Amino acid sequence: MTDPTTSTQTLTAPATTPYGLELDRAFGAPADEEQVQRATAALSEKGYTVHVVDTAEEARTLVSALVPTNKSVFTSSSETLRLSGIDADINESGNYDAVRPRLTALREAGRYDEMRVAASAPDYVLGSFQAVTEAGQMLAASGSGSQLSHYSYSAGKAIWVVGTQKIVPNLDTALRRIDTYAYPLEDERFREHAGAPAVLAKILIINRELFPDRGTIVFVREPIGF
Repeated sequence: MTDPTTSTQTLTAPATTPYGLELDRAFGAPADEEQVQRATAALSEKGYTVHVVDTAEEARTLVSALVPTNKSVFTSSSETLRLSGIDADINESGNYDAVRPRLTALREAGRYDEMRVAASAPDYVLGSFQAVTEAGQMLAASGSGSQLSHYSYSAGKAIWVVGTQKIVPNLDTALRRIDTYAYPLEDERFREHAGAPAVLAKILIINRELFPDRGTIVFVREPIGF
């Protein structure tokens, strides 16, 4: 990873989380319009359908229109989906063929291998990324890696909802954003929720899409998620 002082990302004064992890809050600021347009153009050239909306509520309405009710839908664990209400729409409304409630039932029964099989190839996956470069590279960070196969191949279609604060100039800055913003905030959230540190075990970098009409990105100008 390069020296962060060489990046075009403006850095704030050093800060840390309550658990001692470096936290660079500059990565929480929305991208400017030129950055959004560069990322949108790059992703479009790489085979993605890209929408840009102003608010999380607009993203929620759009996703509801994009996801059919007769196809299986897996929602990745995502603050963006939770805060926008998309996660509840899919998993709690009863309007969709949601995979996650079935997985919860299997986990409560201790049928863990069946969980893996049941989640292996949904028709749709919904999620987000921790960073997107202006050149159209998308990075997903994970502990278990359960969503990464869906993102890259195993889901029939993928829809990602991404706050524009996650758009960064280049790959080095994207990795720094994960290390000093997305992961520290997720660690803080996870400790408060589960009483244990979050694990950053795997990072997927997606460069382009080979299958037409498979991937859709919804950029949200309003900052949302980590």
